[in-house]
Amino acid sequence: MTEFKFNNTQLSTIQDLEVDIELNKLEVAISNNSIQELDDEELLALLKISNALYRSGYPVIENNLYDSYREVFASKHPNHPYIISVESEVLSSGKTVALPQKMLSTDKAYSKEEIEKWLDKILKAAEDLDIDTKAIEIRVTPKLDGYAAYDDGEKLYTRGDGVKGQDVSRAFERGLKVAKNGERGLGAGEIVIDKAYFEANLSQFFENSRNIQAAIIAEKNVDERVLEAINDGACVFYPFALIDDWVGSHIDLIADFENIIDKIWNAVGYDVDGVILEATDSLIKEHMGATRKFHRWQIAFKINDEAAEVEVISVTPQTSRTGRVTPVAELVPTRISGATISRVTVHHYNMVKTNGVGPGAILQIVRSGLVIPKIEKVIKPADPQIPESCPSCQSHLIWESDHLVCPNKSDCPAQTENTLVHFFKTLGNNDGFGPKNIEKLTNLGIRHIHQMYDLKPHQFAAYGFGEKTSKNLFDQLQASREIEIEDWRFLSAFGVSRLGGGNCERLLQHYSLLELFEATVEDIAKLDGFAIVSAEAIVEGLANIKEEFLKVYGYGFNLITTPKLSELESSSSPIAGSTIVFTGKMLQGKRSEMEKHAKALGAKVGSSVNSKTTYLVAGLKVGETKINSAKNNGVQVLSEQEYLELIN
Repeated sequence: MTEFKFNNTQLSTIQDLEVDIELNKLEVAISNNSIQELDDEELLALLKISNALYRSGYPVIENNLYDSYREVFASKHPNHPYIISVESEVLSSGKTVALPQKMLSTDKAYSKEEIEKWLDKILKAAEDLDIDTKAIEIRVTPKLDGYAAYDDGEKLYTRGDGVKGQDVSRAFERGLKVAKNGERGLGAGEIVIDKAYFEANLSQFFENSRNIQAAIIAEKNVDERVLEAINDGACVFYPFALIDDWVGSHIDLIADFENIIDKIWNAVGYDVDGVILEATDSLIKEHMGATRKFHRWQIAFKINDEAAEVEVISVTPQTSRTGRVTPVAELVPTRISGATISRVTVHHYNMVKTNGVGPGAILQIVRSGLVIPKIEKVIKPADPQIPESCPSCQSHLIWESDHLVCPNKSDCPAQTENTLVHFFKTLGNNDGFGPKNIEKLTNLGIRHIHQMYDLKPHQFAAYGFGEKTSKNLFDQLQASREIEIEDWRFLSAFGVSRLGGGNCERLLQHYSLLELFEATVEDIAKLDGFAIVSAEAIVEGLANIKEEFLKVYGYGFNLITTPKLSELESSSSPIAGSTIVFTGKMLQGKRSEMEKHAKALGAKVGSSVNSKTTYLVAGLKVGETKINSAKNNGVQVLSEQEYLELIN
């Protein structure tokens, strides 16, 4: 899988979110379509970021993958605010206003059997109300894949968090029309663009239609092509009340399910990602009610994937920071789900070899939810195209399990530049060593972290930096050694496979930094949370970086030592062994500092309240959800002052 990286546009959206997670770990998860290496806090961050980027028009994971990841998180934290609340639409920061009516999300089903189970709940509600079940009617409508909004006749609101949104009436002022020449004030609906118009006039300028939808309600600087689309009537607000539908008995629905779904799915000329089924009886709706997230009397039926058969032109190798060489299949350009697909990553070179991915091969490509395409299967194999040397440094490649790997850790440009970027990004204690400056330095011969710390101000100047910038860069390098930093973060900065921040911290609860390099596979595999495969990768990775690590470590970084587990367990601290969740705004210091201090006192720090939580420490402006979750799980709630009295 190609190494995914957030682009600048995506990063600007992420900066507006309240997530404090190493993005490189999330990038790896997106690259691998796997959350196996993420802890709960990181998984939550991935969900928040994926939702925000999808709604901003820059999706990074497939809808069904997002749904499955959300279910994993929900199984562990069923009462977490993110799970029980509406996933917010995302706009640039602005004043929010109360919606005239709540706008909830819609629960999802992916099979006829799931729909039948939902219908059983409808019928049970009818029996409770003494309503003849044979008279129950179901309405089926297209599930528009647009920008959710609410029109009360005077203002147009974004859905926001389902309770509060933003006033975007400016869209109507720009000429946006109601679909079917409808009147204003018909309530909830979606802002959409005609598919045929998008294909003919805008697809060469915009990656997908969600970019257009977001642009329609943008506060300023609206693209002139979008304004033209509005004037041409291609962009509309489509109220659900006006949308094409099928209404009939639940018996007829199940009897002719496939035909009804197919007819409604294709009933409109706008992007659709499913159909909506809902009970029509108002008494049943009132009786069944809603969760904080979904109406129980309504459900969406979705199909996971849209596929196409595509011919391979060639297979291009790409070397990642870890040294793995990823195969990228260059394709005959093909339209799938409204976008032209010309390349797709292959999982690894063993798949290329065993499945015959090479020039002339026919692949089935799946693209769901307007996101990154993937290979479903090889329809027609061809002679596999496998490189012998690294495309970055021409070193001879070696096999490691399913992967081709460049063993040249020290002098491979693809690895060294990205290793340097990762190191300074993970340290996070200086601003000068971003990708652009590092690229400039590596192009001029700097290949290793220790070489950076050997540089003097006049040498930066010799590399083309100005006098003031040279001094600033030198000073920041010195500061990065002097500013306190956790030893686990320092180790994580070297980018060893399977050694993200969480695993580094867990290992350093058992070993010192230098002792860890002597640990064997068997030693690490004995520790809680480390399987034999992970242990092998960690030991091999540590061996590869040992020489460079010792050189950098020798510069005398100001490292905060991770407390040993044995010390924590025997600590006399009143919170040793406890699990604590901090929430709200603290008066005595930053929440991150309080969390760090709690760890030093032997406590575990969590991000959400569950049955294993010992204390919930509540600062100012705390929502009811965490408080209620604490009560439901028997967790003691402490004010900030009560907590400080406890630890003192």
